Amino acid sequence: MSIEVGAKLSGKVSGITDFGAFVDLGDKKTGLVHISEVSNTFVKDIHEVLSVGDEVTVKVLSISDDGKIGLSIKKAVDKPQKQNNQRRNNNHEQHNNRDKVKKNHNTSFKPKHEEKKKDFDSLLAGFLKESEDRLTSLKRNTEGKRGGRGGRRS
Repeated sequence: MSIEVGAKLSGKVSGITDFGAFVDLGDKKTGLVHISEVSNTFVKDIHEVLSVGDEVTVKVLSISDDGKIGLSIKKAVDKPQKQNNQRRNNNHEQHNNRDKVKKNHNTSFKPKHEEKKKDFDSLLAGFLKESEDRLTSLKRNTEGKRGGRGGRRS
């Protein structure tokens, strides 16, 4: 049996490390499933997901020149196409609904120029006051800290 990139094979977990699991593919061939390729969810401890002797279905991701075989368990599982299309359609509908709400919001409320300017002026005044308060507070806290040892000088 020849192993090719993209092929789905069944194997047995022969060893587990912190970074992944070694899978015996038979015919004296062993491949590595990296911890990021074990599950679609985050895996902190691979021992919680796999154990030695587990039968797994893997997909061959790569075969290096020196014979190392890269495997994936999460890519070996076929995702139903129907769910992906349905999810994509739901996202599209939500996006369209957001655009409609934005259009309706923009056309239904148009502030007058004076209200807008008054609002901007009050925002600017508030910002300037807050900025001035922060600066005075900062100056008050740093004044006594100048000059090294001995504290304030008279």
